[in-house]
Amino acid sequence: MKKESRLGAWIAMAVGATYFLLPLIATFEFSLRMKRGQYSFEAYKVVFEDPQFQATFGYSIVMAIATIVVGVLLVVPTAYWVHLRMPKLRPLVEFITLMPLVIPAIVIVFGYLRMYNSSSLIPLTGSERATDFLLVCSYVTLSLPYMYRSVDTGLRTIDVRTLTEAAEVLGAKRATILLRVIFPNITSAILSGAFLTFAVVIGEFTMASLLDRPAFGPYLQLIGANRAYEPSALAVIAFIVTWASMGLINVFGSNKHARPTR
Repeated sequence: MKKESRLGAWIAMAVGATYFLLPLIATFEFSLRMKRGQYSFEAYKVVFEDPQFQATFGYSIVMAIATIVVGVLLVVPTAYWVHLRMPKLRPLVEFITLMPLVIPAIVIVFGYLRMYNSSSLIPLTGSERATDFLLVCSYVTLSLPYMYRSVDTGLRTIDVRTLTEAAEVLGAKRATILLRVIFPNITSAILSGAFLTFAVVIGEFTMASLLDRPAFGPYLQLIGANRAYEPSALAVIAFIVTWASMGLINVFGSNKHARPTR
């Protein structure tokens, strides 16, 4: 029975891996065919030398870093306060943070445009910097489920109340407790949320396109509509960036559970 069950599991894994890997291999193989009759990395060379690629990719990286900073400053104190003072509200807060998963990004960004257009009381679409700020807020909303769940999981692994009371007995104020007690104890959880946020932001298309910002997602769509081999190279690059973020999550996650050997 055990052999049969293991055989079924291996078959399921093989089918799943084939379904996932074959399109990726085909995309990579096609990206190498830019030069007629031979395999080469010419498509990747063209992509990396394109100034528009450098500008859009750099812009998305800056937006991702800003989103991570704003997200951490918003989520960590909120999750800490919920764990410490309002544990009964945890299901409600979790429900609110999960809403971006069920509300399409296009609905969220249309709501932002309705509320913050150039004729509203807060005209965040009136200048490039203000629109960048609105885009960062949009990305924070979009990445909220991943950041909050990571931080919440990290807080569940420590005794928040005991650590806070011990720090208060020693005379620490709430900001000091957050920065010098809570943050160091959930560093791996914050980094996991940060890498997931980075992966989400770097390839996001809808919000950047509707807000008319020069991000990597709209550039990928533009190249895909006008070129043949470069879109495949860009897809492989985006895949590598995403999986590098996932690999870093596993590295920091495994370090979290590591124990010193005697």
